[in-house]
Amino acid sequence: MTSRYLLFVISILVISCGQKKEFVQPTIEKITESVYASGTVKSAGQYQVFSKTSGILKSELVTEGDLVQKGQILFTLSNDVSRLNTDNAQLLANNADIRTNTDKLRELSLTIELSKKKMQSDELTMSRQRKLWAEQIGTKYELEQRELAYANSKSAYESALLRYNDLKKQLNFSSQQTKKSLSISQSLMDDFNVRSEAAGKVYAILKEKGEMILPQMPLAIVGNANQFSLYLQIDENDIASVSLGQKVLITMDSYKGKLYEAVITKINPLMNEKSRSFEVEASFTSQPEVLYPNLTVEANIILLTKENALTIPRNYLIDDEFVLLADNKKKKVKVGLKDFQKAEIVEGLNKEDKIYLPQ
Repeated sequence: MTSRYLLFVISILVISCGQKKEFVQPTIEKITESVYASGTVKSAGQYQVFSKTSGILKSELVTEGDLVQKGQILFTLSNDVSRLNTDNAQLLANNADIRTNTDKLRELSLTIELSKKKMQSDELTMSRQRKLWAEQIGTKYELEQRELAYANSKSAYESALLRYNDLKKQLNFSSQQTKKSLSISQSLMDDFNVRSEAAGKVYAILKEKGEMILPQMPLAIVGNANQFSLYLQIDENDIASVSLGQKVLITMDSYKGKLYEAVITKINPLMNEKSRSFEVEASFTSQPEVLYPNLTVEANIILLTKENALTIPRNYLIDDEFVLLADNKKKKVKVGLKDFQKAEIVEGLNKEDKIYLPQ
């Protein structure tokens, strides 16, 4: 009987201890309200390299990790049709060049010279015949024949001049036209050289030699070798609290236990309807010595900070406006700043009060 009674007493004590409520007292400490975000690191100016035209990837002139300059050729493509068109344009340009048509111009120039001499000779003969006719020597018929010969030779001379000038104009026009056609063809051929849009580092090559390339297919990823930006995803419920210039605290799996800082530089205004989030860009103010694109990050965007705040654990709040006192009495409080673990109490409590964990 005694042992049974002892076991009963122990059981009552154990139950009583298990039912003892946890309580805390408010503390005065620093509290920071922030917005959580996740995201990735990208190289500043990071972009995908595209070709302007279609073709077979003929050669890769860079490898991953190479530093490149703006305008440097990264890849070359081949296209036989474009090459043949350029060759044909070159032939036409060479054929239409004035220097290659010197013989035609020289031939007409000789014709002009001969026509001029004949015209001058016929003019002299006509003048002599007119003098003779004035002295009643010769016949009217002979004078008319000399005048007709002069008129014909003068017409032939003027016609030769016109043909020469017309040919020269045609040759000039044809030469300029074919040169422009050649320039266009050469420009199109240069499109088969894929160049870097900016100085930076080649982070990835996405295609292999021999593949068919289309303008919408990315060939590589290039970005700044030393400067990096953060691209953070903000929930639509938090975006109204975020503004330019806010401080951001960054943690990365690649650098566990270390904290880095950044600042908000851009808020993209269009919401992603699938994720119901906004993309925000930030620039590092302190960063690791070595960074790589696409590293994942977690961030806290600092909204407000208070040094001497009266705080309680957030799990002691009931509906964000009540706390539990002794004897299960609820007391209304006014809440200020909140972080993930603590909440500031602006009104309703002091540091001597005891509050209990809701069951």
